[in-house]
Amino acid sequence: MSAIVFMFSGQGSQYYQMGRELFRKHQTFRDCMHELDAMAHMIGGRSVITHLYSENKRKSDVFDKTLYTHPAIFMVEYALAQVLFENGIKPDYVLGTSIGEFTSAAVAEVMTFEESLLALIRQAEALESHCEEGGMLAILHDPSLYYETSLIRENSDLASINYYSHFVISSQIDNLHRIEQHLRERGIAHQALPVTKAFHSSFIDQAAKVYGEFLSQKSYQAPRIPFVSCVSASIMTTIRSGYFWEVVRKPIRFQEALKGLETDKNCIYLDLGPAGTLANFVKYNLPADSESTSLAVLTPFGKDMRNLEKIESIFR
Repeated sequence: MSAIVFMFSGQGSQYYQMGRELFRKHQTFRDCMHELDAMAHMIGGRSVITHLYSENKRKSDVFDKTLYTHPAIFMVEYALAQVLFENGIKPDYVLGTSIGEFTSAAVAEVMTFEESLLALIRQAEALESHCEEGGMLAILHDPSLYYETSLIRENSDLASINYYSHFVISSQIDNLHRIEQHLRERGIAHQALPVTKAFHSSFIDQAAKVYGEFLSQKSYQAPRIPFVSCVSASIMTTIRSGYFWEVVRKPIRFQEALKGLETDKNCIYLDLGPAGTLANFVKYNLPADSESTSLAVLTPFGKDMRNLEKIESIFR
């Protein structure tokens, strides 16, 4: 029998109106979103739902304000997980990338969902207060390009390698503009991610002290569901106190984490992130002889209810 892996993506996968169809049509999803929004409003003084589902915002508008995107990603992912739980679909593993690890932690009961949301909002506040503007750039090319090109290597940090022809860098805005110009001249496809901070790089180190002080007061439970870390690329049985800074500061080791899961089992990878990006990354990483599959519920292209019903039908 295939193992079920719940996957949760992080910054860069968000967009306005994500999950809107489920919010309108699925009671459990909507109720959970409202509960989380009330909590986010109490912690941060702002309604995430009002901003996320504003009638004035289109999917194509850039959604990059960290004080909203951090909690919004968590809320959508955690609410979607509750929908699957309600239908008897439970994970054998949880895997998060970047701030998606906060959702993994809540689902695996490392922290309560209240503690996870608080920690996320406090992180967003620390980043906004202490870090300069930055960005991230996805580059569609062999990752060796990073090491072979001094302009890229010396002016950015490698944030993640997602598959054989897709990697992400982080840096300050001026540096990224120079790198983009170089990539355009060479005809190399690339895309700026909708973020205003250089996540997974030394360019956010200014927030480490204040957020570390917040985390030092926290303690965590042992995961009740095997917790696949994209920081260590391994299954973690205990979570150290500074771990939830590392998930946003250290490189994402998704490829390596996936290889560990694929070693001796077949998996059904369910992408519960907003955009279905991890499901696509899985497809590009699976060996030709793998019997594993990957599926997503939410994508920017809609059909969320249809995708959910397809997944539910598999497990009936």
